[in-house]
Formats: sequence, structure tokens, C-alpha cells
Amino acid sequence: MTKEINLRINGEEVTIDVDIRLSLLDLLRDEGYTSVKQGCGVGECGACTVLIDQVPTDACMYLAVWADGKEIRTSEGEGSEGKLSRVQQAYIDAGAVQCGYCTPGFIMTSTAFVEKHKGEEVDRETIRREHAGNLCRCTGYETIICAVEACLNDKE
Repeated sequence: MTKEINLRINGEEVTIDVDIRLSLLDLLRDEGYTSVKQGCGVGECGACTVLIDQVPTDACMYLAVWADGKEIRTSEGEGSEGKLSRVQQAYIDAGAVQCGYCTPGFIMTSTAFVEKHKGEEVDRETIRREHAGNLCRCTGYETIICAVEACLNDKE
């Protein structure tokens, strides 16, 4: 059984017929958004994190039909005019990309975090706690925290 849904992916309106059992992860991968990674498949690792109406969400645990009328952001949609987003660039500058598999999910969580806390004094424990849904098997957490701090301290 399929259902037609309308959603916005990285700023583009999309209308698509989806199997009602299809996960948002599989829909996005089928549509070519390969930054959304299949990790654990049960919402524990965060490799598939996307922003749904600005909220970090595990796409593997979210049915595509639930995205009807929602705005979805993936790592591919961050940045503009051929330039990386501030968060993406901060990850590179801090060396926060090890094997890279978890990086797009972390970047989306960090993007939401920075948008939520920009201009605030935020301690490292808060950054760690709000990134708890993302796991890095390469144990690169310290540089990720440094990248987030750099974005929070920007004067832009």
C-alpha cells in the first residue's frame, strides 16, 4: 500500500508515493541523500540523524509517511553556494572527522544544537548530553565538542 506525501527536503518541495512501511532513512537514501547512513537500525547510534522541523531525529525509526508536510534537512543541504556550513567547516578545522561514517548525523545534531544555543554560555557537559544520541566508534568526541564550541563562539 502506498500513500502520496508532500515534504520539503533541503529546501526543495517533493511529492512522492511511498510504501507506508518505508522508513524515512530508506526514502532519503533511495532519493540520493547518501549522507544519511544506515547504522544500527534501531535508533541508538544516530548515524541516520536528520532534522525534521529543526529537531534531530533518527530517520531509521521514523516512517516516511510521518514526514508528510514536514521540512527535512540532511547534511547535503547544509551550506550554500558551494561552501560548507559553519558547522561542517568547524568539524574539518577541529579534525572532528575520523572514519566519517557517523559524521553527517553528528553534524545535523550539532547544527540543531548551535541554532538552539547560539550566543549562550554552554558548558561541555551540556554539549555532550545533547549529543548523547550519536555514537562515534572511533571515539572522536573531544574534537566534536571543540567544533561545536567554535561555532557557539562565532561572532557572526
